[in-house]
Amino acid sequence: MVRDSYVNLNGRWDYAITTSDRRPRRWDGQILVPFSPEAPLSGASRGPRPEEYLHYRRKFSLPQGFRKSRVLLHFGGVDQTAEVRLNGTLLGRHEGGYWAFTLDCTQALLPGENELTVTVRDDPAHPSFARGKQSSRPRGIWYTPQSGIWQTVWMESVPEVYIKSIRITPEYDQSRVRIQLETQGDSTGASADVYAGETFVAGSWFKNGVCVIPLDGFHPWSPEDPFLYGLRIALGADRVESYFAMRKFSYVTHRGHRVFALNDRPCFHNGLLDQGYWPDGLLTPPSDEAMVFDIQTAKDCGYNMLRKHIKIEPLRWYYHCDRLGMLVWQDMVSGGGPYDPWLTSLLPTVGIVKRRDTDHAKFGRKTPESREQFRQECRQTLEQLYNCPCIALWTPFNEGWGQFEALSIAAWVKERDPSRFVDHASGWQDQGWPEIQSRHIYFRPVRLKNDGRALCLTEFGGYSLPLEGHRWSRRNFGYRLFRSREALAEAYRRLYETQVLPHLQREGLTAAVYTQLSDVEEETNGLLTYDRAVLKIDPAVLRQIHQALRFE
Repeated sequence: MVRDSYVNLNGRWDYAITTSDRRPRRWDGQILVPFSPEAPLSGASRGPRPEEYLHYRRKFSLPQGFRKSRVLLHFGGVDQTAEVRLNGTLLGRHEGGYWAFTLDCTQALLPGENELTVTVRDDPAHPSFARGKQSSRPRGIWYTPQSGIWQTVWMESVPEVYIKSIRITPEYDQSRVRIQLETQGDSTGASADVYAGETFVAGSWFKNGVCVIPLDGFHPWSPEDPFLYGLRIALGADRVESYFAMRKFSYVTHRGHRVFALNDRPCFHNGLLDQGYWPDGLLTPPSDEAMVFDIQTAKDCGYNMLRKHIKIEPLRWYYHCDRLGMLVWQDMVSGGGPYDPWLTSLLPTVGIVKRRDTDHAKFGRKTPESREQFRQECRQTLEQLYNCPCIALWTPFNEGWGQFEALSIAAWVKERDPSRFVDHASGWQDQGWPEIQSRHIYFRPVRLKNDGRALCLTEFGGYSLPLEGHRWSRRNFGYRLFRSREALAEAYRRLYETQVLPHLQREGLTAAVYTQLSDVEEETNGLLTYDRAVLKIDPAVLRQIHQALRFE
């Protein structure tokens, strides 16, 4: 939702860490927003402990002519709970570190200089809130925790009657796009126009907040041809620009097996696990160019999909996937209490992957509050990312982490978004969801048997090559260690030619997700080093290997 009204509040803020929620008497220094205090790019000395408070302060003046009627304050993400004040007036509180939120700050604004303050609490071990891969004891597959503001803070001004949100659904089979509006005030008179570049294609009016625009002879979106339509919506004095793509995710039968289809054609999802961590920004991409680099590198290596693992990115990242042509599998962010290693690590290594997930305590979801919090976070994820054309699949649970009632959760997700695939339990603790059979295989040869569902190898590989001068730690984590780039490349080739490709041909394997895009802290099993300075296998070699991963 792009408007011509925009003030970016990223930059140097005052910060302090205290043991009280009261306004600090003195400030510890300055922090570079949107980087968390634990991230080197922030310039801060440290992050808060669970019992401490992280305080922010920023003074600003609005540009002349900026204010129309109402002024909205947007936060892309604040981990974990935030209390926001403007000129001493409480604007609101927000819980959940991975989701954007908006506050109306109109009444609290003053002429001239204003003071914005944010007070944050963060406990990465909290049993209710999502924490993803963050750990207070980072090691192996668990990473440095972070806190506070970690995505962009910005303001925009809108008329008294304005568009609060849009929901765009491409109806591929009907050759049309459906747009739903949520508005502040009456939506009467709202209209939408579709453009191909600057060329007008079609338009229509909204009725009861819904507009359906026919698009005969439309241009479909695919990774090979990522065509995006422009969208302009008007409501009174409010003007919003957006975009969408005409594409369809479904299943088809190919040689007797159920496989993924894109736009009614069989489509093999050749993907990488993507954690979305950087050594200087941690969860926060260090720049827009850094996001583009990761996506384009994967595309240059012949991958057409990234599995965004246990993290939600800034919306800019999804936009780049949309425009560059990269399918995305989106994980919900995991949480819950401590995970039982028997369920999440030990039993799966010997093939026990179907334990029932109704024992909430064993799966780290003992309290009703924790389970309800996860449902709310699922809903927020669907709402925040629904309009991103690149997202092909939702994954509610990974490897049993905080898993509970996965069948009902998956059905709930599918009901709210029937346009995408759902992998109810990635890896193991399979509850029999009828769409997808999802397996992770690391320590033994890949052996899969199609059971009538779409067969997906959702994590595998994890081949490790630590490179001196590009390591985060002297510790090294991976699933199989190699000593040279040549040995790694040859092992990768054998893995795909002898274990992945035969399953595509014999069992109808429809997706494979290699671990992983980049090294992360102690993990050295990425194709890229953590600093993104070295690609360990020649992209031409990778493209040649991947050419066979398609349905004939």
